Amino acid sequence: MKKDREYCKPNQQEKQPSMAPSPTSLSFFFFFFFFFSLNSVTQAAQGGEWKLLKTNIGVSAMHMQLLNNDRVIIFDRTDYGPSKINLPEGKCRDDPNEQALKHDCTAHSVEYDVYTNSIRALTVQTDVWCSSGTVSPNGHLIQTGGFNDGERAVRIFQPCGSCDWNEIPQGLYARRWYATNQLLPDGRAIVIGGRQQFNYEFYPKSSSTNRLFPMPFLAETNDRGQENNLYPFVHLNVDGNLFVFANNRAILFDYTRDRIVRTFPTMPGGYPRSYPSSGSSVLLPLKNKKEEEAEVLICGGAPRGSYLEANGGNFMGALDTCGRIRITDPNPDWFMETMPHPRVMGDMTLLPDGNVLIINGAGRGTAGWELGRDPVFEPVIYRPDAPPGSRFEVQNPSNIPRLYHSTAILLRDGRVLVGGNNPHIRYQFNGVLFPTDLTLESFSPEYMFSNIRPRIIAPASQTQIGYGQKLVVRFSVPPGTAVRREAVSVTMVAPPFTTHAYSMNQRLLVMGGGNVAELTNSVYEVAVTAPTTAVLAPPGYYLVFVVHQYIPSEGIWVRIQ
Repeated sequence: MKKDREYCKPNQQEKQPSMAPSPTSLSFFFFFFFFFSLNSVTQAAQGGEWKLLKTNIGVSAMHMQLLNNDRVIIFDRTDYGPSKINLPEGKCRDDPNEQALKHDCTAHSVEYDVYTNSIRALTVQTDVWCSSGTVSPNGHLIQTGGFNDGERAVRIFQPCGSCDWNEIPQGLYARRWYATNQLLPDGRAIVIGGRQQFNYEFYPKSSSTNRLFPMPFLAETNDRGQENNLYPFVHLNVDGNLFVFANNRAILFDYTRDRIVRTFPTMPGGYPRSYPSSGSSVLLPLKNKKEEEAEVLICGGAPRGSYLEANGGNFMGALDTCGRIRITDPNPDWFMETMPHPRVMGDMTLLPDGNVLIINGAGRGTAGWELGRDPVFEPVIYRPDAPPGSRFEVQNPSNIPRLYHSTAILLRDGRVLVGGNNPHIRYQFNGVLFPTDLTLESFSPEYMFSNIRPRIIAPASQTQIGYGQKLVVRFSVPPGTAVRREAVSVTMVAPPFTTHAYSMNQRLLVMGGGNVAELTNSVYEVAVTAPTTAVLAPPGYYLVFVVHQYIPSEGIWVRIQ
């Protein structure tokens, strides 16, 4: 186990860890380019900028998914009573099984149009509380599970501009409440776990997967009375197996043979990180190398016992540590780092420049009704390629608490959409410590304000590409910009399904760069190679960005198949 270390402790002499970049030249170039990019940002925008987009979207944003028409599907529970947005005239939801309103003419799901900043009410029939989701290769949102009459439902949303939810009430074999979905290379979703569900299944079904599959690992990681293994962190590894983390343990799982390939070391400290202790996890950017490597980062969470203590009125301090592990190493070990703030219920969002945004959450307590305290208003940027001790950078704060049931997702223009916060069993807007929040904000990282930001000219958005295909991206830069060819790359991001501090199916690939040709004084082309297999990039829609000196362009949509 590698030694934990304090954040930016002055004059601290550290032994360089094996998974950190070691050559001096790499560190020099990182700081050179980082300094250059900072100088290209207006002073006012350093540390990022917040903007309130909507004061009332009608529902609290418990779940969010960006689709390839630049619209975000947002939804909350159906069992808290009326929302603050009505369904279209003449449409109501009649559900004899509903625990709140059996006749309900308000919406519990909305579609947010990013570029018109407008909201459209949607009709979800069954209870989607604490459910999960995946975007299928054809761009449809496949949404699974929930509570009460929604616990076995599958809901499908097609991004057509005027479509609504289509529901399959018994689409799952098991009740899925707090489960996790992961898109697989063959285009199916695997649905793992959920409350008292120590198993997994697939959607859509096939003759060979038309049943439940037990997963004893989930029973082994179930803390009695607290669980701490819900919404397990699942990432598709570059070898085709699944990294599955629950509580404080992780395995590498071969779902094609229904067996554990490897058991990873327990995360140092032994603290739980999955729901309700609710840390967060990302698969760090995959580089286009001959020998593919994959690393997982898990940050924050709550000490063991926090859930029971908070229910008794004692709000324990959240965890301030991150664990990083190279899951492709033959003998992997955790490398521990310390964040600027303790954080539970924080979201981790991959940015198009390859950095990680850590946002939302609380400094004390845990996930659950009324169980979080001390909102963490300041986001943090984590720079995976920087030397240890200099990876975290605190950003400008919001003034809106984002605690239980908050979300954050990347948008095509590079902003991060932030919403949610309802730590109450019903909507409560007055007389409580943290009122229910129906707003939407955007957080713009400082790259949004750079005066050297590139712009993609070609290919057009919605272009289809094949695996291993050569992709030539034409881009422009502002006149007078000195383009450093070695500082140009192309990244490819899979927009995730986000809920409860975890973004399912989130993935970023660096397709390459440096192979840059100048066409005119301000127009260039960069040639890269698309991911070679569906294991690296499962089929479907991705956002592609040109990144120059750590400054990303707006994205374009591509579909790989």
